[in-house]
Amino acid sequence: MINWYLCAVESLVFFDGLPPTAVSSRNWKDRIGRAMAFLDLELEVFYKFITDEEMLVENNRFLNHDTYTDIITFDLRNDGLNEANIFISYERVKENAEEFKSPFETELFRTMVHGLLHLTGQGDKTADDEALMRKKEDELIQMFHVEH
Repeated sequence: MINWYLCAVESLVFFDGLPPTAVSSRNWKDRIGRAMAFLDLELEVFYKFITDEEMLVENNRFLNHDTYTDIITFDLRNDGLNEANIFISYERVKENAEEFKSPFETELFRTMVHGLLHLTGQGDKTADDEALMRKKEDELIQMFHVEH
């Protein structure tokens, strides 16, 4: 059995615009890095935190969706790069946390690992896939001690 906590994984995590929280960016990098090791993801992941309006523009530009969303994951491995870009609307995360009566940090981590799960091939377009995605998100939250 692989000890995912102690794995030396050649993955890097970068943040642009990480919302201010009680947890430092170093702690976030550690959590995401451990989740990536557990999921066997060895690539660079760039998280960019943007507003709802910026997300709407990106959703229109890249996916032709004229809707708000909390996350868009771009897997660039098919383009010959060993990296992914993940855009997250921090305003949408905050709204989801309030709606689901969840701490902001928990909802932020859920959204961040949601993007990682997409990089493993996990979809969320069907009800069954969405339920499985939620289950996997909850497992990662419990593993990496984000309070519910």
